[in-house]
Amino acid sequence: MSKGPAQPPAGPPPAAPVGPPPAAPAGPPPAQPGPGYGYPQGQPPQQPQPPQAPQQPQPVADNPYAQQAQPGAYNQQPQYGYPQQPQFPGAPVPGAPGAPGVPAGPVGGGPGGFFKGKPAVIVGAALAALLVIGGGVYFAVSGDDEKPKEPVAHGSGDPEPKGGEGRPTGEGTAEGRNSDAPDLNAGRQAGEAKAWMALSDQDLPGRGAELMDIWVVDDTVVQAGYKAVTAWGAEDGKKKWSVPLDAPVCDTPPTPGADGKVVVAYESGNDTKKRCNQLQMIDLKTGEAGWKKKIDEGDSFDSTITLDLSISENTLLVARSLSGAGYSLDSGEELFSLKKDKGCFPGAFASTAAKAVVVDSCAASDDKNEQLKEIDPTSGAVKWRFKTPKGYQVQKVYSVDPLVVSLVNRDKKAWTIQAFKSDGQPRSQIDGGKDTFLQRCGMTITERELQSCMGMVASGDTFYMATEEKKSGDYDRSNEVVAFDLDTGKAKWRGKADGARSLLPLYADGSGLVAYVQPTFDTPGQTVRFGKSGGKPTVLLQHPKSAQSQENNLAMLGQTRYLDGRFYGSPSRLSGQDDSDTGQLLSFGK
Repeated sequence: MSKGPAQPPAGPPPAAPVGPPPAAPAGPPPAQPGPGYGYPQGQPPQQPQPPQAPQQPQPVADNPYAQQAQPGAYNQQPQYGYPQQPQFPGAPVPGAPGAPGVPAGPVGGGPGGFFKGKPAVIVGAALAALLVIGGGVYFAVSGDDEKPKEPVAHGSGDPEPKGGEGRPTGEGTAEGRNSDAPDLNAGRQAGEAKAWMALSDQDLPGRGAELMDIWVVDDTVVQAGYKAVTAWGAEDGKKKWSVPLDAPVCDTPPTPGADGKVVVAYESGNDTKKRCNQLQMIDLKTGEAGWKKKIDEGDSFDSTITLDLSISENTLLVARSLSGAGYSLDSGEELFSLKKDKGCFPGAFASTAAKAVVVDSCAASDDKNEQLKEIDPTSGAVKWRFKTPKGYQVQKVYSVDPLVVSLVNRDKKAWTIQAFKSDGQPRSQIDGGKDTFLQRCGMTITERELQSCMGMVASGDTFYMATEEKKSGDYDRSNEVVAFDLDTGKAKWRGKADGARSLLPLYADGSGLVAYVQPTFDTPGQTVRFGKSGGKPTVLLQHPKSAQSQENNLAMLGQTRYLDGRFYGSPSRLSGQDDSDTGQLLSFGK
């Protein structure tokens, strides 16, 4: 039954905060992805204009208590040398290795740029973007005169072959690779976790293939990649089943349905008119393929060059470029459609099992902003709307419940992390002080991937991020995890791993935070838990020394997940080279 639109609040919105705002951040965020491939490159940012203050969320019904938001009083000057936005997520940044017309070399961020560290390997990377935030910052960011910093990006280790290297075209052969995964438990010490690694057995093109989301249902772990959806036993890594696809997979939802059903999208057409428009339902508990469906092109410019898939309750949410729809997971029947709403067009979904939000683009409006809405996943009914300030876009959704998003204004090079209450009212803005923060976002060629970032997680009243890695000793790097109060935006506590180690948040619940202690050149990683109040972390899984090489090659280069008590790591791409043992998935557990 539909819950229906939310009612207007019973009282007036909260008053604007009193007193000076928190300090502005020291640098801009990652660039907001532009349209999908096939669209023209975005224009360089213009000189910033005085920003607009954030607005209260707009309820579905007229709000008798609505009031004008107060203008901000702490505008800052922007930083320059800010890289142009990529054409799509995962595209080479202009000035980066692999960008059209640009020779190989470091990605140049310019003074105050957000890329720091070593030269990037863009192809097949899980991009590590350094974020610098300040609470209350809907406004332009202050500049500085420091020297340009080089970028950090985690490459796949298997770059696409270039002129004459490897096989730039044609198919690889599974027989050319080892058919059996190595025994990662040989030599395992007492107290170390058990390990397994699954190899891909597909014939891959020379350029390799992208790997998709990791799903766990009961005792089975599943992942889609290239032309197959494959399942392994979660405990031992033994292959259970594989569902072949007619063409390469082009999008998957972050999570399956509650009953274990999932839908993947795969391509149709040739290279000159390729579309991501074929849907295939699969029961992850049995490996049985169910209904198929083609998503047709919409009106002008409403294309299926890319699709954005998400699942909430028993509904598959599908976004084209200018519209969206909900389909029954059981039958594929269309339940509702979402089209133009108050001059804005649906662009992407983000969801959990019981909550769904949609981002509408209002780029054609005078404000050039976006709408963030919660919808009933069974009917599409809008529960509440939040209209972003002028020029601001929803860049990423770090958490759906509680709802935490990043908002960015590319022209002003300004951004914020905004938390929301369950009724869509602003809850807080994260005050990062002078810290610089790390996030890892998947390298995809989709138009919008709201839930593609790792390293930012939330639960209840707490949001977790990891600070920038800093050099520690001759070879090692270390950082901290910071827990923020979602009601105030202020830091609650900070935590470190033992020794000079780097941390990445994986999963949060009411008991605290599960984090990944990343391996060093001579020490394997760990899965640890911080309590709700911080303190010294407890080791949940000591990753085995015998699997350290595989951990560095797989888990450090793509997805990392903690699901049902096990750690999973997967590269962002499969290698298409014949002489490569194509490791697809690595797991540690008791």
